[in-house]
Amino acid sequence: MLQSRALVIALILLLSTTLPEVHSKSIFEKDRRDWLVIPDTIAAYIYEGVNKVSPKAGQFLADAVQTPLVAGTRNFLIKETTKLSILVEQVIEKIKNLWYTRVLGY
Repeated sequence: MLQSRALVIALILLLSTTLPEVHSKSIFEKDRRDWLVIPDTIAAYIYEGVNKVSPKAGQFLADAVQTPLVAGTRNFLIKETTKLSILVEQVIEKIKNLWYTRVLGY
């Protein structure tokens, strides 16, 4: 039971998007709110490696990503990380404003 949960969590983290979507995103794109770009990219590399070795295993991974459980979990993670990203951006703006007004005296 514990192993199957670990497998599901690993699949969610590693294969958290559809594969064509991964290649259209840039890890280094500035002002990017989607923190799942890095795991998506890693998942794409893993998929490509597995698919080269065994197309059947690659197809299994691609099918596993499309299950409602994985898709629902990914959507939840996207919503929550987007909220966190916005909060972090707001904190950074407040720190900048404090720096400019209190420390530098602008």
